[in-house]
Amino acid sequence: MEGHYMSGYRVFMVILFLHAWFATSVVLARSSPTKRFNFTVEWREVTRLCHTKRLLTVNGEYPGPTIDVHEGDRVEVVVFNNVERNTTIHWHGIKQFRTGWADGPAYITQCPIRANHSYTYRFKVTRQRGTLFWHAHLGWQRASVHGAFIVRPRSSSSYPFPPVHAEVPIILGEWWNVDTEAIESDTIRYGSGPNVSDAYTINGMPGPYYPCSNQDTFTHIVEHGKTYMLRIINAALNNELFFAVENHTLTVVEIDAAYVKPFATSAIMIAPGQTTSVLVTTNTKPGTFMLAARPYVSATIPFNPTTAIGFISYSTNRVPASREHGDLTFLPPMQDTAFATQFSNNLRSLDSTEHPCKVPKEVDKRLFITISLNLQDCCSNCICKGFTGKRFSASMNNQSFTRPATSILESYFKNTMDAKLINSFPERPPHPFNYTGPSTLDMKLNTEFGMRLVAVPHGTRLEFVLQDTSLVNAENHPIHVHGHNFFVVGRGFGNFEEGRDRAGFNLVDPPERNTVAVPSGGWAAIRFKADNPGMWFVHCHLETHTTWGLAMGFIVRDGPKASQQLLPPPEDFPPC
Repeated sequence: MEGHYMSGYRVFMVILFLHAWFATSVVLARSSPTKRFNFTVEWREVTRLCHTKRLLTVNGEYPGPTIDVHEGDRVEVVVFNNVERNTTIHWHGIKQFRTGWADGPAYITQCPIRANHSYTYRFKVTRQRGTLFWHAHLGWQRASVHGAFIVRPRSSSSYPFPPVHAEVPIILGEWWNVDTEAIESDTIRYGSGPNVSDAYTINGMPGPYYPCSNQDTFTHIVEHGKTYMLRIINAALNNELFFAVENHTLTVVEIDAAYVKPFATSAIMIAPGQTTSVLVTTNTKPGTFMLAARPYVSATIPFNPTTAIGFISYSTNRVPASREHGDLTFLPPMQDTAFATQFSNNLRSLDSTEHPCKVPKEVDKRLFITISLNLQDCCSNCICKGFTGKRFSASMNNQSFTRPATSILESYFKNTMDAKLINSFPERPPHPFNYTGPSTLDMKLNTEFGMRLVAVPHGTRLEFVLQDTSLVNAENHPIHVHGHNFFVVGRGFGNFEEGRDRAGFNLVDPPERNTVAVPSGGWAAIRFKADNPGMWFVHCHLETHTTWGLAMGFIVRDGPKASQQLLPPPEDFPPC
């Protein structure tokens, strides 16, 4: 009997083991695959506009390599810093759910990667699909350190639009003949406005409208009667841009990795930090046609008036010399605010059964945030090169953001942060005034420098009203929110008025974004659910303005469930 009992016990244990093995195998089979990439930050000699300069690159490429993954994939990117200065990489638009350690902004969520050191960014792409990008997030390094980040639907899913013949990443950028970090250094030292770029670029190439650039022209060969998807990314440092394709209609289908109700347009307006995917059908008479990008400039400041040019060609031949210069009337004029406004108003979330629009109908907390350019009094024995001998600065609610010497996220996680900083950011302007009235330079414009933060419980439904001001100069401001997508529920010109403007909010199908273009002399209202625990950066994606302090930070507390709590930092987390 005893032997029979032991034999039955062994059979039971074998069955139990096989059941556990099978269950584990199923879990592993169903788990998300891991996509691994290697990035080396290094110098590369690059020639543009008759100038050869040492350019900071990833893997020697400008723009950098494309990351191509599927929704649900786990991603590991080993970044080795092979240059003598610090660096970081930000995965722009990736929500980094519970993995804020991989978000990338220097001294916000991580300390930089030091020379001859590496850091592995590990995160999962959750409930996202579409066109995003990655870039350096330390100073002005993203001028050349950037690339496309494409998230494809799961294999069981499909695009909510007809199939396309091919996909073409289009990265819009800027080129300087001099070292951009030297320009940044002078801007910080003297409080001056930076030099404008020497050229705009399409996939790193300026095109024939610039000197010595006939060979530096992007060209893509197409077939007649096919539909192509252009994944357009604005990686420029300091300019919103118009983009169009000569003699072709663009159908907008996605922005910032969120699907929209398709609509046809002759051109798009795209701000730094934004992405826009469009469909183009090659159904015109075969030939060679221009791709073009020029700045959209609403402010009365100096800007580069030239235009980046590329080509699509219905043949395998190179672009004929006769097509290197032509009529650019298919692009909107540089100060066409009416076109830019109408384009933004046309954007609506797809709001389908598979892709619903989950805009918060009610909110738990509202912040009214003024966005200002400012002038600081020059200190004694200082040289200041800003307007009227002062220093330029920028602020949100009169707070000019300064980074600490260590990572804010790490300080928060380890509970070593000064408690006085938490919830010290003013939720409304300290000194209300006529925000978009005539600029009066004799007003007291000195801002408060520091690191004031907002903290909210997990799951708080937030509303930010972002109000441009005319202090010094009214200007467009593309505001990027890390860690969350948001819905642009309203936009307008002039001062935001609660009763009038809130009643007009779109709470049905507003566009979902990660970067909103706040109009010059106007406002934009965004809503989102703060359900991603951690410390998150909010800043203007015009790099000059971020350098001057146009930024803030907010903390999302841990929720009660383990799945709502920030994960601990990885073992190779860079120290300061």
